[in-house]
Amino acid sequence: MGKRSDSREPGEGWLGAARDAVMSVLFPAACRLCEELLTSASALPVCESCLASFRPLPAGSCAVCGLRLESRSTLEGNEVKCASCPEGRYGFDRAQSYAVYEGALVRAMVLLKFEEMAPLGKWFARRLAEVVQNLGKAAAADVVVPVPLHKDRLRARGYNQAELIARPLARLLKLPCRPVLLVRTRPRPDKLHLSLKERWESVRGAFATRPGSQVDNLRVLLVDDVMTTGATLDACARALRQAGAKSVAGLTAARALQGPLPRQVGAARD
Repeated sequence: MGKRSDSREPGEGWLGAARDAVMSVLFPAACRLCEELLTSASALPVCESCLASFRPLPAGSCAVCGLRLESRSTLEGNEVKCASCPEGRYGFDRAQSYAVYEGALVRAMVLLKFEEMAPLGKWFARRLAEVVQNLGKAAAADVVVPVPLHKDRLRARGYNQAELIARPLARLLKLPCRPVLLVRTRPRPDKLHLSLKERWESVRGAFATRPGSQVDNLRVLLVDDVMTTGATLDACARALRQAGAKSVAGLTAARALQGPLPRQVGAARD
């Protein structure tokens, strides 16, 4: 994982630093995560301390689901996977994330999801571009696709937080971004908190490729904000694979550290 955490765009140099110093004196603002005064002016209203507190996922995570390895088994190419991923139960080929879903990162995801903070989406896009670079050929892709919202949720919110990450990531990777390839056909249940089993059942068959979209033989990078159980990425990946996608790799800004697959759901997929 890359360790660069500054919020300034590459190449701004001393002029950018001087401008930030002047602006921070004239127009002091507070970090949206910790409320400490910012020492520099930036489109991203998050302090360097909060950005640095995001804990990147450790090296040696499972090559399939991205979780920390507790028990290991060898994959092709000397990669390793956890005990939850031995039988190809997921629709995606692999899912990797930038950092652990905890602390300030949880609050950052709330800003991204409910306040349309595009600069934060760009910051996470740069981190995920580093993840893709580290994966090398394992993350080779033809197109970037954000996980879609149901039309009712999109109408109410006005934007898709996954797209706030996917579009700048696609530009960094010099790939097309195609939000129209995938649609959510069934909304999320109204229940606020879902059990592990309910999460999987709520998204099973809830996604489809848009009629007329060209998916055949595409290698897809599927982007979302948070991976909790993997159920959403799994459902999206299955829809893409059924439409002819060659491969699907999931990328998320944050990763919850919990068991991804309930035993009874896994058994039903065997």
